[in-house]
Formats: sequence, C-alpha cells, structure tokens
Amino acid sequence: MSDTRVPSTRVLPGLAPSLAGLTAVAALCVAAALTVQGGPSGSFLAAGAVTLAGVVTILAVATGLRRASPLRVDRHLRTLFQADQSPVFVTDAQGVVLWRNARSSTALGISDGLEILDALARPDLDLQPSVAVLLGQARSSGMARGGIRLDGAARTLALTRVSSDRVVWRLEPETGQRAGAAWQLRSDGDGNIMWISPDLLDQLDASPLLLADLFVDPPLRPDTTQGVRLANRSVQVYATRRELGDGLQEITFTEARDEDPSGQFESLPVPLLQLERDGSVTRANRLARQLLLLEPGEVATLQSLVEGLGRQVADWLADAFDGRARGRPEVMRASRAVGDLFVQVTLDQAGDGSDGPMMAVLSDATELKTLEAQFVQSQKMQAIGQLAGGVAHDFNNLLTAISGHCDLLLLRHDPGDQDFADLEQINQNANRAASLVGQLLAFSRKQNLRPETLDLRDILSDLTHLLNRLVGERVSLSISHDPNLQMVRADKRQLEQVIMNLVVNARDAMPEGGTIQILTRMLQLDLPEPHGRVDVPAGRYTIVEVIDQGIGIPDDKMPKIFEPFFTTKRTGEGTGLGLSTAYGIVKQTGGYIFARSEVGKGTTFSLYFPASAAPSSARRVEIAPPKVASTGREGRILLVEDEAPVRAFAARALRLRGHQVIEAEHAEAALKIVQDPSVRIDVFVTDVIMPGRDGPSWVREALVQRPDTRVIFVSGYAEESFAENQAAIPQSRFLPKPFSLVDLTSAVEAELSLAAQTEDA
Repeated sequence: MSDTRVPSTRVLPGLAPSLAGLTAVAALCVAAALTVQGGPSGSFLAAGAVTLAGVVTILAVATGLRRASPLRVDRHLRTLFQADQSPVFVTDAQGVVLWRNARSSTALGISDGLEILDALARPDLDLQPSVAVLLGQARSSGMARGGIRLDGAARTLALTRVSSDRVVWRLEPETGQRAGAAWQLRSDGDGNIMWISPDLLDQLDASPLLLADLFVDPPLRPDTTQGVRLANRSVQVYATRRELGDGLQEITFTEARDEDPSGQFESLPVPLLQLERDGSVTRANRLARQLLLLEPGEVATLQSLVEGLGRQVADWLADAFDGRARGRPEVMRASRAVGDLFVQVTLDQAGDGSDGPMMAVLSDATELKTLEAQFVQSQKMQAIGQLAGGVAHDFNNLLTAISGHCDLLLLRHDPGDQDFADLEQINQNANRAASLVGQLLAFSRKQNLRPETLDLRDILSDLTHLLNRLVGERVSLSISHDPNLQMVRADKRQLEQVIMNLVVNARDAMPEGGTIQILTRMLQLDLPEPHGRVDVPAGRYTIVEVIDQGIGIPDDKMPKIFEPFFTTKRTGEGTGLGLSTAYGIVKQTGGYIFARSEVGKGTTFSLYFPASAAPSSARRVEIAPPKVASTGREGRILLVEDEAPVRAFAARALRLRGHQVIEAEHAEAALKIVQDPSVRIDVFVTDVIMPGRDGPSWVREALVQRPDTRVIFVSGYAEESFAENQAAIPQSRFLPKPFSLVDLTSAVEAELSLAAQTEDA
C-alpha cells in the first residue's frame, strides 16, 4: 500500500527552527508519553506521545538537516529515537541498516549493517508491498506505508525520508493503542499544515495546505465540536490543541460519536463543564455556555468564569482533584453576568479513573441565594428588633422609677418652691426619654397601637401647619390627593409620626432648598408586585409618597437605611431611629415601605397601606385607664414587681392614696401570700416579665383560689406581646411602662370601683 499524496516538499514546509528548539519539542513529546494517562483524550496520548516525538524528529531532520552531514544526522536520530517505545531503525537510500533502537532489535531482529531487504523478507512478516517498493516510494515521495504481520497481529510499517540518504522506518503501535486511534496533525503558528497522521490522511482526497482548508466552518475552535471535510463527507469532530513550543501546535480530532455519543453531552438538559486540574475548561455543553456567557471555542478557565464567595476557586478545585471536595456543591458568582447571577457548582470525577478530568454540574442558584439573603436580612432585623425590645423594656423600668419618684417629690413641693422647676425638668426629660424608647419599640413592633379607620386627606390637612413649620423657609411643601382615595386602618398618632419623620429627612436632604411633594394615590394589584426582595401581595392599596429633590442616597447605603441607629447625617444631627421607627410602625400596621433614590436627583419613599372601604364604627378602648375619683374604699393590693426601684415607687404611691400594699419580688413569693386565706386581696398588680414564672402564669394559678380578684398587668413591652395570655384571664387590664403616679393610682382605683359594683350587684 503506497501513499503519494503528501510529497516531502509539502509535508515539511516552513520548518526551520533551531536544533535546540527541535530537541526541546521532541523532549516535550517524550515527557508527555511518560506522564499523560487517563481521561477521554489521554488514552491515545499515553501510547502515542513518543510517536509524535519521532515525527517531530523526522520533520526536524528533514527540514533543518537536509543539507547537514550524515554523521550529524545520525547523531541526532540516535539521540531522539533511542527512547521511542516503538521499533525504529534508520537505513540509507539503498536500505542498509545504519542504526536501530532496542525495540527494533527485539521485535524485528534488526541489527546494524543488515540489508533491510533480507531482514524483512521473512515469510512470517508478510510485508505488503515489498521492501523494494516501500523504499522506492519513500525515496520519491517522502513517505510510504506498508502492512506487516508481527506475532499474528496486523501492524503498519511507516517510512519517512529525512535526507537524501536517510530513511526512518517505524513500526506503529496496534490500532486502539496508538495515536492514530484519533486523527492528528501538526501546524505552525501561521496555520500551515506540516504533518498529518496516516489515519487522517487516509480519509482525505488531498493533503490540505492550510489548517483553515480542513474545516467546514473555520477557524479552529479548540475544545468544541466542529465540522471537518473528508474525502466524501463531512463529520463532526471534537478538537483539542497542545502547544509544542516554537509556535508549533499539535491538534487531535476525535469523531463526535466517540467523545459524545449522539451528541448527548452537547444536548443534555443540565449545564456541564469538563475541567482539568489547573481549571482549564476542555468541554462545555450548550447550557453551560449560555449560563456562563462562554463563546463556542473560547479558551477559558473556571477561575475566569466564576468568583468564589469565600475561598479562592483554584483552592477549591485543587481540593476536589485531591478528593477532598468532591460532590459538595459550592455557590459562586458568575463573573460575566450583568447583575447578580449565582451558580451552584458540584464537582466529581469523570469516568472511573481517579486521575482524569473533573466534571462540573452547574445550576442557577440566583433565586436560592436571593431567598438566603432575605432570610439573613430577616434574621438580622429580628435580632435587632429583639435587642431593641429588650433595651426598651429595661429602659422603661428605669424611666418608671425615675418619673415615679419625681412625681413623689413633686407632691411635696409647691410651684413656688426653689426645687419645683428642677423636678419639672427631670420629669420632662424622662418623658422625652420615654418617647425615644417608644421609637425603639416601634422598630421592634412591640409598641402599643390604637388602630382606627382614617382618611389620609384629613391626616395631612391637620399636619400641614406643623409640617410647614418643620421644613422652614427654604423648602416648600406640595400636597396632592387622589380624589378616589380610600381609608386606611392605622394608629393616627403613629401614622403622623411616620409622615413627620419622612418630611424631616426630606428637608435635611435639601440643604439648598427645594420642594417636598406628598402624593396620595390608589393602586390595584392583580398580581404580586416585586420590590427587590419583597413581593407586595395582590390587592387594593392606598399609597402615600414623600418625594424630595435632595442629594439622594448612595446604592451601597440603601440596604441599611431602615436599620436602627444607621444614619447618613453628621454626628449630632440624627439618632438613626427615624426610618427604623417608620419601618416598624408601617409593618405593624400591615403595610409596606419602600425607597427609591438617585444620587444628585432625590429620593422617593412610598408607603403601601391596605385600603379600607368604609370607616369602622368600632374603635379600640383606650388602654390607659381613665382618671377616676377615689372610691373612699381602702384597697388591699398585692404588688408583684422584680425591679426594686419600680416596686418601691408603686408601693409608696398606692399607700399615699390610703391603700394597703403587700409587696412580692417574684411570682413564687406572690403565690405563697395568695395561699394564706387570712389575707384579703382586692387587686393584683403584677409585672408581666419576671425571673422564674411570668405574670400571666402565676395569676392564672392564683385565680383558682381567688376568682373575683381584679388584675392589672404592667410591662415595658406592648400589650400585643402577650395579648393571648391576657385574653384568657378575666377581669384584667394592661398598664404600659413607664407609668406615672396618677396613671397607677387611677388604674387601681378604677378596678376597686368595678369590684365594688360587682359586690353590690
């Protein structure tokens, strides 16, 4: 069998690297043969790498040493082919063996000085065509191939003329073990084809001059599936490229049906990547390319496509290849996506080997990451709310003691006394502190609300005069209403506070002056409306918008504006509780608050309240008890309070009104007193939150023995925080802290009056 389609002048165009460069290329090939193992493309590289080294040598000698002395040619042939894993020997133009490697001596019985015509004429080798024909073809065409049988197996004997008087003979590996199991070629940096493997050459009509001539859709796109023109057909091949140095490259083609049966890898409904240890992406199916915005044929690494959210991608990849992170998904951010796109990546070994490439299974985790962020934000806000509520509770106890003892002192001083003004200042500042604590409770949604059906037009009309005074002379206020505006159900006092907070913030955002617009409108949502991480449910909403023309809020600060104590104002200009208070009030009312801002253009705050169709006839009863005249009846009061200053003030206040007070510092002590039948008790005054048993718990047990006893619960938390417990206890009312002397005594005497009415009935 002869092959005259690639003449020696065509096979070897343009190759003129230095001898050192050629030697380095050959050394790389030999090293690849010794190190490349496993993987979808490594099976043929393992056995064929040395073959390629031999080809490099043949090409190098034929090009760079064609005019060199035979001694120099022979020396380099010996150096480069001694380690070849296939039998290789060199003859002169007449077929006399000049040199052979150890493999040829063992397999073919070749020895130096032997006439090749005699050595291969043995009947058991069955060489076709004859040695003379092969040698003649090699001398004239540069290459020749013949079939030979060795140990009962069909093999190929390839001849390459490397100089006018030197021919390299090589016994190629068996099919399935040699590099020819996949088609290969070698080209220079300009795309000139310099060598084509025999298997590929058999499939072509003629040897292409340029790499681009081989492809249906040039240019070459490594690590992708691409069309190649053969003699009578076009086929899809998977191309891989390996740099050999000095601008040379080795390209290996594997038919798509071998690498990707029926194109399954490309069409799988799961994004997949094939990765090497250094992160190189050797294969990417269609969905993976779409997800990561990877161009077909683009050379990329996993590190360039995704960013780790914690550790470096390269470190995680190294752990996976070493067996420490396989099968454990990792969420990463896609680098090329516009906006936030999170990808969950799971790595595992491809195939059965432990040293081959890694397969990465991808999935879009953006929604999962968004939900996680929502959960984290919710947890953070809940934790801050609990902290704020706890701080507010403790402060309310302190303020109760401060304002209460101040009330006791005021009872002993007339307005004309020298200390009266100082005591009034203490009392007023205690009330201001109580208002600040109320804002903390508003954020934590634990303050007392008294909702009623309100018309926002009336609310804003009543506030107009106050708001105009707040904004000053350089800022004007514009209010516009929707004529079809519906009612909302909210606490009037708290709603006014929200609007005032937003207007004050708008004023502070416009130091040079401007206009603040307050707009009301109706909105019907047939579908949920997304607002960042929150979806407003479908329904009808009454909306209030406060719009300024101020400096705006930077994007990096927007997620924090509703957090307590966060402020963009300078030190001393704000507490950071205004927006957090507004957030808490609106959320406790069942509404939503959103902000849109653009730096340099202004900010818009939108309040969404569920629309109420008509005014409600029912209004909540005031929680604070009305002031009533003394019944003249001496009451027996069991006062249960764990805070000693609060207990001392309350006991003195009640005793000043003529009541007998029994003090207990915790629930257990109170129950012991209740169990004594000789002790008459008319009213329980108890704190809700105490160490050990809480107020509702011990009161329920006490009422079993004393069912007619009236109950007053006091707490620094809101009534709503234990509304269910209170509802289960008859004849009870709630008194929020901080309470004054008058608040406490009025509440107790109101309960004594109700008890007296019950007895008379």
